[in-house]
Amino acid sequence: MNGPRDLEAVLLDMDGTLVDSNGAHVRAWTEALRSHGYDVPVDRVRRLIGMGADKFLPAAVGITEDSAEGKSIIASKKELFQRMIPELAPTNGARTLLERFRADRLTTVLATSAGRDEVELVLSAVGLQGLIDVTSTKEEAAQSKPAPDIVHAALERASVESGAVILIGDTPYDIDAASRAQVTSIAFRCGGYWSDRELAGAMAIYDDPQDLVRRYGSSPFALGAAIDRRSASR
Repeated sequence: MNGPRDLEAVLLDMDGTLVDSNGAHVRAWTEALRSHGYDVPVDRVRRLIGMGADKFLPAAVGITEDSAEGKSIIASKKELFQRMIPELAPTNGARTLLERFRADRLTTVLATSAGRDEVELVLSAVGLQGLIDVTSTKEEAAQSKPAPDIVHAALERASVESGAVILIGDTPYDIDAASRAQVTSIAFRCGGYWSDRELAGAMAIYDDPQDLVRRYGSSPFALGAAIDRRSASR
């Protein structure tokens, strides 16, 4: 292969990593919660973006996703977010980075807590749907990030071992999920809400996909050395 000898695939988060959608999720959750009588500060909602509804709702308002109220809030949030999908755009350099991975013959694997129907709509809207080889969504995971379930599911669907991949995400929940699955991770700042200290479990931190493309030659993708699994559990 043209890329690093020891790498076979790259696991990619979607929201905030490949798609500039975190702001839309914040607005959708805030409005959905408010319509059900919960006035949660926007800053609080922002800090929880990256979790699936199973983790978000207990943390935000203390209810479960499978309760009647939880299901109603989720339905409202989904409807609100879907209205915003046509306004979404890829993160800076996302397409270029995915094309670079393809040139390096790395399998691109989406590992997201979003639902499969939402993934298809979002990727189509931002023009990235043809650059993802394997997709793993919340339907394959018992729990969302920071639990490692979605990472394990992505590895299984792509038929790769944890030591042969790198995960890229934009939240501490992505980095934590990778660490729990013994997968090396890289973080992007373009998610917008977390400091480098909060992303410190990642092997490297870049501003966005374009920044990684610009520095690709010195990145973990081009070093050619075996991935040290210990770096994923720091």
